Amino acid sequence: MGTYMGGSAPAMARQVSDGFILLSPVILKRLEIQQMEQLEFELDRRLRDTRAEPMDLEDQEGIQQRNRRLQRIEGSLRVLRHCMQQRRMGRL
Repeated sequence: MGTYMGGSAPAMARQVSDGFILLSPVILKRLEIQQMEQLEFELDRRLRDTRAEPMDLEDQEGIQQRNRRLQRIEGSLRVLRHCMQQRRMGRL
């Protein structure tokens, strides 16, 4: 059983959303499917929380930071779900 980068699934999800970790199949290779599911749950929760944040439409820099965070989380979820699917099919 592998370990999360950052120590736990919530910490790893926070680091992904802040841009400190970029998820790739190589990084996810050491995680078990249950750990991947937990990370998926935490990333999905971060995505919902980020979308729910109220935004000042005059703050262009804040809007750009929020959009970058959303893009990082959505991309990471895509990579994670693909790796989970591959693992379940026995390809990884």
